[in-house]
Amino acid sequence: MSDELQAEAGASVTGTIAFLGLGHMGGPMASNLVKAGYTVTGFDVVPAALETARAHGIATADAAAEAVAGAAVVLTMLPSGKHLLDAYRGTPGQPGQPSQPGLLETAAPGTLFLDCSTINVDEAREAAGLAVAAGHRAVDAPVSGGVVGAEAGTLTFMVGALPDDFEAVKPMLEVMGRRVVHCGEHGAGQAAKICNNLILGISMIAVSEAFVLGEKLGLTHQALFDVASAASGQCWALTTNCPVPGPVPTSPANRDYQPGFAGALMAKDLRLALNALESTGVAARLGPLASEIYDTFAAEGGAGRDFSGIITDIRDKSAS
Repeated sequence: MSDELQAEAGASVTGTIAFLGLGHMGGPMASNLVKAGYTVTGFDVVPAALETARAHGIATADAAAEAVAGAAVVLTMLPSGKHLLDAYRGTPGQPGQPSQPGLLETAAPGTLFLDCSTINVDEAREAAGLAVAAGHRAVDAPVSGGVVGAEAGTLTFMVGALPDDFEAVKPMLEVMGRRVVHCGEHGAGQAAKICNNLILGISMIAVSEAFVLGEKLGLTHQALFDVASAASGQCWALTTNCPVPGPVPTSPANRDYQPGFAGALMAKDLRLALNALESTGVAARLGPLASEIYDTFAAEGGAGRDFSGIITDIRDKSAS
């Protein structure tokens, strides 16, 4: 990053960013960092993701260890906590496959490990503990906003970090997002993400059930929207991601439920919430039911559809 850009952004972390995980979310996030003047070396196990990254001006490496060597920041956007912990620790060799060194071992001392994956709170805290024990710094910063937010640079970051580490990564996060919230120390970002998406999943089911009920009672979609969006039923699932076409022209319902935020991801996040509910002993009833509903939706063809497509499942299973 140039001195001018560094001064403008107020960045306290300089040097190369190793960006591991260049999929639908990670690719646009890395691209926005490059556009802002950061030096990024990316890696992904999917060749097509690497090709897309290079087409957007992102330098790529042939292996994760190559990307991480000498980097000041290692930013991970991985599918699960197991993927993250295996990457940090390394993996033993299997028949016909060599062992893979851990990123914590490969990185230079004092590297800042910034994880933007969505994983269990306990896994986030374990990963941070491993990083700190290895002489590094750790931040968890899961995101909200979906692919559209990643492309537009309007994501919300929920950050778990020590205060100094939060200030160090904040300028980078502000390049990729519109809102950056320091939620507490290690694991707090994941805790906030899980709680938020618990609300989102439950509220989308409620909004969808209300629209199907409205249909049965003879209400038009627009009439119900006009009332609920200006009354006590108002919520993000209604006014931004409305599950019926028409009232909110930009919602996925107007493009046959193309995500957006896929049903498989909502099912995953609700399972994480369920794990947290069980581990803390919270007497939740709606959360476990929402998790069950979205697991079924994903398994029955909704995995690749926007999570608001749950309305079609409710409608199909309703009495005629």
